[in-house]
Order: sequence, then structure tokens, then C-alpha cells
Amino acid sequence: MKKVVIASKNPVKIQAVKNGFEKMFPKEIFEFIGVSVLSNVSDQPLSNKETLLGAINRANNACKEIKEADFWVGIEGGVEEMGEELEDFSWVVVKSPLQYGKAKTGSFYLPNGISNLIKQGKELGDAIDIVFSRSNAKQQNGAVGLLTGDIIDRTSFYTEAVVLALIPFKNSDLYFNN
Repeated sequence: MKKVVIASKNPVKIQAVKNGFEKMFPKEIFEFIGVSVLSNVSDQPLSNKETLLGAINRANNACKEIKEADFWVGIEGGVEEMGEELEDFSWVVVKSPLQYGKAKTGSFYLPNGISNLIKQGKELGDAIDIVFSRSNAKQQNGAVGLLTGDIIDRTSFYTEAVVLALIPFKNSDLYFNN
């Protein structure tokens, strides 16, 4: 049984990692463990670069927290200003003892009301809760779920990126032996 440490206790992120690993490696048996670690970036990353760094840091910090594992996974959501608009996306980083895989989710633009709250210093999760009169939406369907009417929920949004971040591990002869 392979051990996967997820750098989050958020049930959405844990489920997305489970889904991704099980899709990519259906014959493997995994143990999944969530652990709360720091990203060492802003609470609300405001660039692609900072968001990727947060996911890398989460994977590395999970590895420091639980050293004996086969994989450590960091997921970090962020936004980036594109003109007057804010683009929303997340990075997924999968670390093994010797290698990394990484992938970015799809992206979408946030409505002005949410963007303005973020520009005033709110985190995306808090801004969503305010605009949609919700509580803790980031541990449920998130912005993507609320804005798509759950056609794409936060779990499926992350799952695809987990699958993509696992491509190098599924094709290790193409990625790691060159």
C-alpha cells in the first residue's frame, strides 16, 4: 500500500487527491492522510508564480511533517490580475522522494463584486461567502461550483489537475530517465 500525504485537512482537496490517484493508478491501493501545513506565501496568493510556490511549499512542508510516504501533494489556489479582471486558478504539486509533478487547473474570471473584495484584502473564500451569503464555501463547492451551478464543483476542478500532475509518475520512463 502506498501512502499519500495531502497538505490539507480540507475535505474537498482530500477527495480530489483520492480521485486523481485512483483514476491514474486504478490497480494500486493507497492510504491517504491529510495534514495541515503552511504554504509560506500570502493567505491569498496574487500571482501565478506565488500560487505555484505555495503548492510547492505545501508539498515540501507535508514531507517534513510526515517523512515516511510515497507521495506528498500540495494544492494552492490563487488569483492573478489580468487587466481589470481577476483570473482564478489553482496549482497542484505532487512530490515523491526523488521527483515532482505539477499541473494547473483551468481558469476563469471572477465577477467584479468578488474581485473588488479580493482587491480590498479579502481571501477568495471570504469574498465568496460574502457575495453568496454562504459560510465556508471553500470547503464545499467553492467559487467554481457556485458560479457554474455545480456543473464543475471544487472537487472535480482539482481532480483534473491532480491527474495532470501525476502524468510524470504514470510515464516515468519519459520524464525521469532522460
